[in-house]
Amino acid sequence: MSARKVPVTIVTGFLGAGKTTLVRHAIETAEGRRLALIVNEFGDVGVDGTILRSCGIKNCPEENIVELTNGCICCTVADDFIPTLEALLSRQPAPEHIIIETSGLALPKPLVKAFEWPDIRNRVTVDGVVTVVDGPAVKAGRFVDDPEKVAAQRAADPSVDHENPLEEVYEDQLLCADLVVLNKADLLSDDDVKTLSDEIKRSIPRAIKIVAAREGQVPAGVLLGLSAAAEDDLAARPSHHDNEAEHDHDDFETFIVDVPEVATPDDLASRAKAVANAHDVLRVKGYAAIGGKPMRLLLQGVGERVDTRYERAWHPDEARVGRLVVIGQKGLDRDAIVRTLTGES
Repeated sequence: MSARKVPVTIVTGFLGAGKTTLVRHAIETAEGRRLALIVNEFGDVGVDGTILRSCGIKNCPEENIVELTNGCICCTVADDFIPTLEALLSRQPAPEHIIIETSGLALPKPLVKAFEWPDIRNRVTVDGVVTVVDGPAVKAGRFVDDPEKVAAQRAADPSVDHENPLEEVYEDQLLCADLVVLNKADLLSDDDVKTLSDEIKRSIPRAIKIVAAREGQVPAGVLLGLSAAAEDDLAARPSHHDNEAEHDHDDFETFIVDVPEVATPDDLASRAKAVANAHDVLRVKGYAAIGGKPMRLLLQGVGERVDTRYERAWHPDEARVGRLVVIGQKGLDRDAIVRTLTGES
């Protein structure tokens, strides 16, 4: 790898795996290394960028955090990503390392392929692809409709392919990885961690590292500096979409819900859990105003697991109206979800 190339780390992982928390911890442990971030939101709420901007760490100033909200980064490489990357590289002083956090629905391989483009190939290199895995979700078999049935069919006939779109996304993210972070390991037993790690290793046709983590706490020294030069190693990173001219995310939909002031954090969390129980919702995330509280509340929900925390004070010129992004599979009952999240039902 040429010393003048800026290393880029791609952080991928399924919805709610903990990518933003991982990136924030990397910023906090970067030991002065000058960083830049590209954050790809699914929807236009800007929650992930908000979380990262609130770090207040000098080595990653706000102007070095760029959000791409015009669609999935792996589908808008030419229109969105390449110009953003070139703009970051032209800044003075230039970043010493760039971290890209993809949306939970992004396929990493098309993004890695972009680094073959002549305009950027001689300026940057993919230092590594880090895939964050939601350990408890994978243990629950969330990426297949019927895990036991699929396992039996595959054992009987290896040529049978019964994957649903969620599993394809998950597997593509694993197959492109140089490092897999098995996150939320504190919610798993030691045996669970070993079993999941062994399953992941068997699913990837090359040697990769697996790190078990709690709340995304993996230091920058582990995540950055992998020197994988992934753009030169594409053949070793198979994908379900290798033979397709393009791909889309028609199986998913997302929409925004404006939420009026809520009485308590538990009230909002219970609403998010209710929609997860009643509808095919994969993710709810966003922010809200809590009555009598000067701080803005962040909410991150994956199924029935919902976390809330106060993030920053509301600005004086800011309307105290919450915004939540809902992500799920096609056919969501939007009206019912809106009524639940806004407290109308």
